[in-house]
Amino acid sequence: MEGSAGRHIRVSVATVLIAWAGALLALAILAAPAQAATKRATAIGTGGAAATVDVDATRAAIETLRKGGNAVDASIAAAGVLGVTEPFSSGIGGGGFMLIRTPAGMVRTIDGRETAPSALQPNSFIENGEPLDFDDARYSGLSAGTPGTVATWADALDRFGTTSLRTALKPGIGIARDGFEVDQTFFDQTTGNVEYFDDVPSSAAIYLDPDGTPRDVGTTLRNPDMARAYKRIGKRGVEGFYEGPIAAAMAETAQAPPIAADADHVWRPGLLTTEDIAAYRALKRKPTRISYRGLDVWGMGPPSSGGSTIGEALNILEGYEPLGTDRAQALHRILEASRYAFADRGAYIADPAFFDVPLEGLLSDSFAAERRALITDEAADAGPVAPGDPFGDGAATARTEVDTEGQSTTHLTVADEEGMVVAYTFTIESTGGNGLVVPGWGFLLNNELTDFNYDDPEAANAPAGGKRPRSSMAPTLVTRPNGKPVLALGSPGGSTIITTVLQILVERLDFGRTLPQAIGAPRASQRNGTTTSAEPAFLNTPEAGTLASVYGHRFVPATPNPPAEIGAAAGIEFLTKGRLRAAAEPIRRGGGSAMAIKAGKAR
Repeated sequence: MEGSAGRHIRVSVATVLIAWAGALLALAILAAPAQAATKRATAIGTGGAAATVDVDATRAAIETLRKGGNAVDASIAAAGVLGVTEPFSSGIGGGGFMLIRTPAGMVRTIDGRETAPSALQPNSFIENGEPLDFDDARYSGLSAGTPGTVATWADALDRFGTTSLRTALKPGIGIARDGFEVDQTFFDQTTGNVEYFDDVPSSAAIYLDPDGTPRDVGTTLRNPDMARAYKRIGKRGVEGFYEGPIAAAMAETAQAPPIAADADHVWRPGLLTTEDIAAYRALKRKPTRISYRGLDVWGMGPPSSGGSTIGEALNILEGYEPLGTDRAQALHRILEASRYAFADRGAYIADPAFFDVPLEGLLSDSFAAERRALITDEAADAGPVAPGDPFGDGAATARTEVDTEGQSTTHLTVADEEGMVVAYTFTIESTGGNGLVVPGWGFLLNNELTDFNYDDPEAANAPAGGKRPRSSMAPTLVTRPNGKPVLALGSPGGSTIITTVLQILVERLDFGRTLPQAIGAPRASQRNGTTTSAEPAFLNTPEAGTLASVYGHRFVPATPNPPAEIGAAAGIEFLTKGRLRAAAEPIRRGGGSAMAIKAGKAR
């Protein structure tokens, strides 16, 4: 497969892009032995592999596989560790989406998205006739939905795993008890929350020093309360989380945020109740599936917008043969396909229990042809483009959205020797969630309800009781027509998750890059705006200049700035003779970790 699709585009291999990606990947191109503490971004080998943002999490997955566990067992072990070491991005206070390929080749997905409290109304975030500012909505009990992560873990293990939740959580319990080393990324993420964490004694006690500053780089951070929460969940299963003292503490934290008397901010009370928590269920969902360049691309269906938006954009791009006469034209078409797919995402993707999502129409070839026909040799930058009409009834209307989806989240990918593959993206929404650590239990609550279009009560994704907010999480699997896996990947990054996964897929499948090269490539993200956000490395390429001067694209630096990064992907590429290439970010978000069971070489 490698290089064959690259002939569709006439472009010199010796580009600035490849030089940039190669320099990054030279730092981490060898397989990492399972016992090594060194963080390596790429590993090649056999017997199973894993890729995450964190070396402890990746090691937990590999050790689980070594002990005879399968990819689902290993993914839960890694996720439990990430809840400790990546608590501002993930954890039992949040939710996510898991995509699983079984050894028999069946593709299954689990929707562990948070649900809104039953009392939530379309106008719950409106005060004095105006929507709340984002930080006022976020840092509150009002933004917390019922977490779905524990239910996802339990459901995945019950249906596809071979071990117990108690066993899967042991690595996380050990790290929570014994501690982990604070690195620069963790310090920086804490810094962004200091002015709110210091309002909340339970948050400050874990993440701030006595002087109110972040824990210093190189120090050991322990979280015995989270170890206690994990032990209770391991002993009692889902009931240990959704009923009893943990559930009661979550509801109380949301309804009456535990802030200090001298807090600097107003923390609005929320609506989450123990009844809401007890009623939560993870759901089976049918995966999305489209054909691209002779391969099947599987994704997550609504309320995730990942599978539909990536699928629609790929359907648009497949109509170009070749994708471009040069790389600049190809990138122009990628950005424009993303623009039109995001317009349709904003109008039509929501919780399917509350809105008639026209998924079949959005992913049809005929609809893709209609959207492709609107793409010209000039960027459509006069304003957000209107959505199309996937219903076929002429009722489409344009909506301008305020994108408040958090740039946090984490992703892991695991594969075992038997052919089971897991791509799992999970989150607590913004970096640090809603800022409230549940007292006595050591985990942050989510702010997922800010993912609703809470400024527009008429939107498909407007708030409502029991509803799941739209998400951009996009765990993705690519298979051959015979069902054999080719790629599995995903990324954090809020709505830039979609453009990150889309770009990696095109880099790999159209431009012929390896997965590590595709992950390392500079990124740009067009989400139906008048401007396109881009990383500095992208802006420094010759193609960026051509896109601006010839095609009329207007670029702005990616935010936050610094680090001005887009996404932090992790994936696995399936090579010949049972070999796997696990790949994580070489630089972004401090660099990721990839390991394989038995180290090998690419041939």
